[in-house]
Amino acid sequence: MTVGLLFDSTRCIACGACAEACKVQNHLPGPVQEECTAYTWTTVHTVEDHNIRKLCMHCLVPTCVSVCPVAALTKSAEGPVVYDAERCMGCRYCMMACPFDVPKYQWDRAIPAVGKCIMCTDLVKKGQPTACATACPVAATVFGERKDLIMDATERMRANPGTYQDHIYGIKEAGGTGVLMLAGVPYGKLGLKTDLGDEPPSMHTWQVLSKVPDFVGVWGASLYAVHWITSRRDEVAKFEGRDE
Repeated sequence: MTVGLLFDSTRCIACGACAEACKVQNHLPGPVQEECTAYTWTTVHTVEDHNIRKLCMHCLVPTCVSVCPVAALTKSAEGPVVYDAERCMGCRYCMMACPFDVPKYQWDRAIPAVGKCIMCTDLVKKGQPTACATACPVAATVFGERKDLIMDATERMRANPGTYQDHIYGIKEAGGTGVLMLAGVPYGKLGLKTDLGDEPPSMHTWQVLSKVPDFVGVWGASLYAVHWITSRRDEVAKFEGRDE
């Protein structure tokens, strides 16, 4: 079973309830920012009276996972792409590799982490919908199995000819995504990338990595060692500071 979200731009009223709910559910500090950051994992933008959500698209074959040398990013059995800050060594390869420019870095912290939507994985594992879907007062965002969401989107397009673009965004983009979108205007006009192609970028990543397995293993181990040493040094410094 692969779950996901369906966002319908024609229903969205830009109330921001989804972004607020995300903040609460994930214990993110500060107010909702205008753009996605390490502390704001979803936003709603208005483009000429049309609204669009920005968040992690949860690729079916995620490039961020393929480039992470320490498995800080993984794809869960249910579908969400999740992040483990304890494993992260701060290389930021995920930021460079993501075709949707999603992962953001905590530049303001001494020991930073990456922030992005994790599709409320704790709730999903319990069989519950995401916080954003629950909070939406007009069902502009709905949660469910991806195959059912595709059927729902297809039926909306069939029942409302001329209302939607003749394409569900996320069906094929970058190999397909867990977040699907409907809109009444061209997706590019809403700021979504329309030149990603149908093949997962991670396929190219694996083709490159497979040719240099020894290098990748040694480089990953070396970077993780640096991360561990740095973290240990900080811990020792804090301990010594308490003894003074």
